[in-house]
Amino acid sequence: MKKLIVMPLSLVLIFSSCVSKKKFHQEEKRVTVLQRDSVDTHMSLNGCNFKVADLENEKSDIQKAFSTLSTNSQNTIENSKMTIADQAKRLKALQTLIQSQKDILTKLKKTIADALINFKPDELSVELKDGRLYVSLQEKLLFKSGSAVVDPKGKEALQTLASVLNTTQDISVMIEGHTDNVPVSGKYEDNWSLSVARSTAIVRILTTDYKVDPRTVIAAGRAEFYPVADNATVDGKARNRRIEIILSPNLTELFKLLNQ
Repeated sequence: MKKLIVMPLSLVLIFSSCVSKKKFHQEEKRVTVLQRDSVDTHMSLNGCNFKVADLENEKSDIQKAFSTLSTNSQNTIENSKMTIADQAKRLKALQTLIQSQKDILTKLKKTIADALINFKPDELSVELKDGRLYVSLQEKLLFKSGSAVVDPKGKEALQTLASVLNTTQDISVMIEGHTDNVPVSGKYEDNWSLSVARSTAIVRILTTDYKVDPRTVIAAGRAEFYPVADNATVDGKARNRRIEIILSPNLTELFKLLNQ
């Protein structure tokens, strides 16, 4: 015969109570962990939201900076276009002015050469050089050796030249006296004195006798220091003893353009 084992009710209740409390504590701990996870997640979410906001601000700042840069770049490009256009216009004006002055000198050379055609090549020459027109008159056409008194034939050449200068505007006239390297004796102290005396004699004749505007004329003496030939030969010395009348265009307008 089997025995029936009967557990007292109080023990059942106590056991059940223990199980419930244990489970409750477990659940309580799980809830605490979930709450902590929820707080951490919420904090992380807030942190992400702040980063997103910062990124949005940075994006906005970058867009503003790019917009400003784009505007400034466009303005710079437009200004550069204007500058290039201005420079091109200025360059064209310079080229036109230089060509105009070249044309004036070329025409003047022909006019003077035609006017002085009766004089021999070994007495005078007309040459364009370095943007200026050189009329070179040899000593034998103008002076006796060691003298600054102009001979009649020399005055005739100067009168012909003056008739051209008086009909030409905006031209400066430099009169340069040159000698060979042989020391002078007598009236003049040295070749400096002789070269200056000869150039001033030419200036006086042009301005006083033939009415060339004195405001356009300059006298200078270079003695023997700018030879055009070798002083070791008789012919070389003769070529170096000369008066050079150098005609230059008025550069006022050119300087104005360059200084703009």
